[in-house]
Formats: sequence, C-alpha cells, structure tokens
Amino acid sequence: MRGQEVINLKISDIDFERMVIHIRQSKYKKDRIVPLSVTMVIGLEKYLRAENPHVWLFNGKEPDGRYSVKGLSWVMRENLKKTSIAKSVNLHSLRHSYATHLLEQGLNIVTLRDLLGHADISTTMIYLHVAQCQHIKPHSPLDTLYGKALQKQA
Repeated sequence: MRGQEVINLKISDIDFERMVIHIRQSKYKKDRIVPLSVTMVIGLEKYLRAENPHVWLFNGKEPDGRYSVKGLSWVMRENLKKTSIAKSVNLHSLRHSYATHLLEQGLNIVTLRDLLGHADISTTMIYLHVAQCQHIKPHSPLDTLYGKALQKQA
C-alpha cells in the first residue's frame, strides 16, 4: 500500500472475516481490495484493542484526526532504529519488497498490478527486474488440467 492509502484507512475498511482491506479512491481514484495475512489480522486486532481508534485506523494527534504520511515515515524511522537493519529503508521500500516477494513466489504480473493499484502494467513490470524468479519452473496449463482429469478418474 502507498503511504497515503495507509493514512486514509478507516476502521470500517478492514474486513476481518474475509481477511481483506478495502482501499477506497487510491492514487488513480479507483477502489481495490488487498488481502490480509493471518499475522496481520492478529496484529491489527491487537492494535485496535490497545489504541481504540474511532474513525481512522491510525489516529494522529487530534482525537479524530489521522496520521500524516510524514508522521508514518517518522514512526517507521524510529522503529528501524530499534532493529539491526543497516540499509536505508522507507515506506515505499515496504511496498517494493511486498511486490518483489509476491513475484518471486510465482504471482502473475496482472494480479500484482491489481494488488498494487497500478494504472499501467509497465509500472508493475519494473518489479520484474528486481525479482529473482529463476527458481520458478515454467509449466504447461495442460499439465495442470490433465492432472486434474487423471485425479477424477482414479
């Protein structure tokens, strides 16, 4: 997610039952759905119990005000100081890592484009240059279909 999308999240945008986040009116004025991991759901539930936000998922200094992207970046920098991570990391680094790891796990580029909310697939293609996808073996869809047909016959 983009920093601006994170600070625009409302509690109502989190669907814990379906394990998704509904991102409304992103950079290109389109809504999209992003999946949540079990770990993220647990973390968000713990956060909500501890912080008790009212409207925005991440409250700023004002009671019903939201964080700024600058504030979010500050929180990240402060937390990075508590780790052994030496390389320079920013909010966009997290988005980039997310995309790269999904590609390395075999996610197709069109689905990744949709998850990232890119208007143009050429923007998403940039991540292909960074991802190390050599370990993913190409396969024929016929093998998958034929394998399913064989399983039904057994």
